Amino acid sequence: MAEPLIIVGKGMAATRLVDELSQRALGRYSIAVIGAEGRLAYNRVLLSPLLAGEIAEPDIELKPAAWWRARGVSMIYGRAVAGIDRAARTVTLEDGLALPYGKLVLATGSKPLKPPFPGGDLPGVATFRDTADVGMMRAYAQRGARIVVIGGGLLGLEAAYGLSKAGGKVTLLHLVERLMERQLDAEGAGLLAAAITARGIDVRLSSATKGFVGTDKVEGVELQDGTIIPADLVVIAIGVRPNTDLAKAAGLAVNRGIVVDDAMASEDANIFAIGECAEHRGQVYGLVEPAYEQARVLAMRLAGQKSAGVEAAYAGSLLATNLKVSGVGVFSAGEFEAGEGAEILVLRDPTAGIYRKFVLREGRLAGCVLVGDTQGALFYLGLIRSGQEISAIRADLPFGEPYCANGRIGEAA
Repeated sequence: MAEPLIIVGKGMAATRLVDELSQRALGRYSIAVIGAEGRLAYNRVLLSPLLAGEIAEPDIELKPAAWWRARGVSMIYGRAVAGIDRAARTVTLEDGLALPYGKLVLATGSKPLKPPFPGGDLPGVATFRDTADVGMMRAYAQRGARIVVIGGGLLGLEAAYGLSKAGGKVTLLHLVERLMERQLDAEGAGLLAAAITARGIDVRLSSATKGFVGTDKVEGVELQDGTIIPADLVVIAIGVRPNTDLAKAAGLAVNRGIVVDDAMASEDANIFAIGECAEHRGQVYGLVEPAYEQARVLAMRLAGQKSAGVEAAYAGSLLATNLKVSGVGVFSAGEFEAGEGAEILVLRDPTAGIYRKFVLREGRLAGCVLVGDTQGALFYLGLIRSGQEISAIRADLPFGEPYCANGRIGEAA
């Protein structure tokens, strides 16, 4: 008889886990996937182009209903899990239904951060996290509303781009002096800010929010220096925090995220966590690729498979960012600032809006930043991950893979 496996959360991490597991141990588990949203799993990365009107809602669906049925997966929509009984090995839904599990996977994702700014409960103050948010935000943008987006990281830039493309008059506020400060150096961030500004978004850096003003609804954002920016809609997009409520209530170890080992197991050997809710070796990842890598390791573990004769283990992920904002390509991986002992190679073309920076350490590529032209991003990411010696292609590195083949310019052209 198949062992009951329950996955709480039906986002990208959960979908990848089912995909990986169905390829490795189809029929070994009786799988149920539970999610609070009343729809099939979808790609959250595509919410920005959905908001911009570049794609339609069906385009963000990860897998059709037939795909889940073909793998024998029970899908429970629009019903959140209220609690976990570790002793009885059951999860209880908010409507009181209790379901038994042999193995339990928490893929509960994260929640948007919303600091307690004065006026934060006014209508018109929102976050950017799901399709419901997209529908509401698009309605404002399409009528040309004045919209303030707070946050100049990945999430804020995506929201600002989508809202501007949809017709909104967008002001982007960022607390520090440069955009994407966790991924870009000052020069790359400056080039990105200039490109976004040229596309009609008002970018205001070093702007600290004090609170929101309005009576029956939000009417503006007040900054710490007393400036008030008129707004019909305010979108707070300053980041996310792991959704660990269920794990905490069940008595599992939680720091920033649900603490897991290299097998993605919590302190309870029958409960696992993957994706944005998991904390591995002190690190919480808010990106898709680490979630997929974790899902693969967990699928191998659950399937009883080994790699090169040893059990699969997750050793952590190399952080890489690849996005396009208002038509401006941005890629960042590994080290983006030159620390002690590092060398730097830079290729810049201000007229064309291109900036390519490479951080080398002991003859190896330690990191890179590409703005305006992200061609070769996967090639560079491979060099960083492999740690291979690149002295032979050092001079040609900024020009991309074709110039680096066999250490000779143009070899692969």
